[in-house]
Amino acid sequence: MVGIVVVSHSASLAEGVVELARQMGGEELPIEAAGGLEDGTIGTDVERVRAAIERVMSDEGVLVLMDLGSALLSAEMAVEFLEPGAEVVLSEAPFVEGAVAAAVAARGGMSLQEVQDEARRAIGMKEAQLGVEGGGEVQEPVSEDGLQARIPVLNEIGLHARPAALVAELAGRFDADLRLSKTGGAGPVSARSLTGLMTLVARKGDELVAIASGPQATAALAALEELAREGFGEGVATGPVVVRPVAASRAVAPSGAHPEQPIAAPEAGSLLRGIAASTGIALGPVRRFGEQLDAPAARASEGAEVERQRLEAARGAARSAIERDRETVAQRTSASDAAIFTAHVALLDDEALVDAATARIDAGDAAEMAWYQATEQTAEAWRALDDELMRERATDVEDVGRRVLAALAGRESSASIREEGVLVVSELTPADAAGLNTDLVRGIAAARGTATAHAAILARALGIPAVVGLGDAVLAIADGTSVLLDGGEGTVLVAPDEEVAERAGRARMLALERRERALSRAAEPAVTRDGVTIEVAANLGGAGGAAEAVQYGADGVGLLRTEFLFLERAEMPSEDEQTETIAQIADALDGRPLIVRTLDVGADKPLAALPMAPEQNPFLGTRGIRLSLRHPDLLATQLRAILRVAADHPLKVMFPMVATAAELDAARAAVVQARTATGVQTPMEVGIMIEVPAAALQADLLAASADFFSIGTNDLTQYAMAAERGNEQVGDLLAGPQPAVLRLVAATVAGAAAHGRWVGVCGELAGDPAAAVLLAGLGVRELSMAPPLIAEVKQALRSVSLADAAAAAQRALDARDATQARRYAADLLP
Repeated sequence: MVGIVVVSHSASLAEGVVELARQMGGEELPIEAAGGLEDGTIGTDVERVRAAIERVMSDEGVLVLMDLGSALLSAEMAVEFLEPGAEVVLSEAPFVEGAVAAAVAARGGMSLQEVQDEARRAIGMKEAQLGVEGGGEVQEPVSEDGLQARIPVLNEIGLHARPAALVAELAGRFDADLRLSKTGGAGPVSARSLTGLMTLVARKGDELVAIASGPQATAALAALEELAREGFGEGVATGPVVVRPVAASRAVAPSGAHPEQPIAAPEAGSLLRGIAASTGIALGPVRRFGEQLDAPAARASEGAEVERQRLEAARGAARSAIERDRETVAQRTSASDAAIFTAHVALLDDEALVDAATARIDAGDAAEMAWYQATEQTAEAWRALDDELMRERATDVEDVGRRVLAALAGRESSASIREEGVLVVSELTPADAAGLNTDLVRGIAAARGTATAHAAILARALGIPAVVGLGDAVLAIADGTSVLLDGGEGTVLVAPDEEVAERAGRARMLALERRERALSRAAEPAVTRDGVTIEVAANLGGAGGAAEAVQYGADGVGLLRTEFLFLERAEMPSEDEQTETIAQIADALDGRPLIVRTLDVGADKPLAALPMAPEQNPFLGTRGIRLSLRHPDLLATQLRAILRVAADHPLKVMFPMVATAAELDAARAAVVQARTATGVQTPMEVGIMIEVPAAALQADLLAASADFFSIGTNDLTQYAMAAERGNEQVGDLLAGPQPAVLRLVAATVAGAAAHGRWVGVCGELAGDPAAAVLLAGLGVRELSMAPPLIAEVKQALRSVSLADAAAAAQRALDARDATQARRYAADLLP
């Protein structure tokens, strides 16, 4: 394969171009960055260029791309220092576009001359789109003579951001000009442009017309048709379209109201009731996310080349910030929730958006104004569409725009408020929650959402009081209005009087002091007043976080979600990769126990590397252990990796979504086969998740074969209450310790006790101090939660006797609702 070297005055710019080229050319592409000077300053280094060329040298030769000025001189001198016979070509091709085109050509096995020609032609498509004279000589515009295909839109929500990002990525893999239009509607647009694809407003039932020309036109169309058959990565829709509301910072009219009829602001003293999502008291003025991009201050351009470099560096910094947020969300909730950031990265690299900004730079604008104008115009175009979902997604464009503008100003941007107060939103997304400034956000009041939504889980993990499901009235409260939010009761009091505000302020200070005391004792065990120890562990959803969990006082890890190893990748992780990652987590625990849950995908967590047939109700379909048993090779690989780590660490394995004894028997048989394959005979406990009411009701039967149970209260509540976790219309049925669910917990504990098995809880109830007391009173002896919640749960358990907790739990079994059940335990706490 031809090697590629990217030479730039900026190390960050060179590395960013290499990263982009690798996305097109693959990880095996021999490409190196040679940017900046040894001390990290701007410049080019002859020795650095020479060394990079030698690292990628092969019999096929090396192509070198340079940004400007001394980069060319350094590259020429570097070539002179090479051994005689080295075949190296210095290319005049456009820096970024040429690198990407060269990467694709090299990956396809082309010769050095062919790779060089592809790099030179890379600017042609851009020239044609911008109407530059001569652009068509490089690549003719697409005509009706190109290969055509009609592509039906089969997924529920259609070609919104994430599916469009997949289409843009697919188009980039082929040497073809691929364009899409909607039958009877907009287009054609470049399939490489996310913003262009979004303006098609292609929904379920629409038909797209794809036209492809170029050497790989046939392959590109075939790949696009296959992606469409799979529902653009989201599965094929089989029922009615359900459009979820998305985050917004402005009030909206209630259902059925005239769109121009505003909602009346609640009067002072009004009490709004919602769903308790994260305990705690918050008192402060209403704050909101900024709706519009802030126009940057005027600045004179330092020349087109300099401004291009500044914009590229800022986009690189914004990409790093997005990826950090993706990691935060993946660790604190799940990798599937982090998928929103994939769309944000696609927007950051969107061809139309970047080209528009670059054109303004070439016309004399500074990078800040060029990017601002391009982003603002794109967001306005989306808001002008006749599709509500697409209009709302304009906020994603603005989020990405803010990140780049912040990077250009030398600071980081986050979706947060600028002044301390209570954040009011329509619905908090995981992306919003990941970027919250906890020093400013005292509390969160959301018009929509459920207590088990992943953004609410993030709020609890961050220790921010939150109430969701308050309705549109909360959006009509004027900015700056004082509100009192009670995350435990699920209420928001508008403009409280002075006496109430003073009491709330004292309560908040006491809560903060209580948390400080709890944190000071976090490492101590949770021993009740009558001497019973309850193990308090951490839930983890990523490779990082284990060391942090120990710092928060975790006695171990009660749930390691292994989905992060599988999601958002085209190929399955190898046995060695899984072994290495799990071993790193176990090492960080320093001898503390680790429970590894086998792959739990399906339903709301599709797996790109394992296409799944569409199901009418995937939450009741092939997910968890059901999916693993249908793919025995996948399960066997994972179990072998887990056993290899168990040979050196205190590790247990746990199977999700077990509903029958037959499933448990098959899972245990797979463990035996994995032992034979690895030769590892170290004892290892094998447990199951109790997430299905059927499993709780036959716990005595399952306990004969399972070594332990861990109750996933999120799914158990969903199935017991017939209330889907993402449906805010039934959010009250999902909140708190529902008495029916507590009865299933009691049945599980009783069934386990018949065989001397222990029971843990790894659902969100475990992280609620009052609910934790009820669970301990029912006989649960291990609780696992987000690490920041550990200290206060331990402190709550230390403050009660197990006898009192058991009495409160028995009363809770007969409570009328979750609020009353929780209050029985809350009355025991300081």
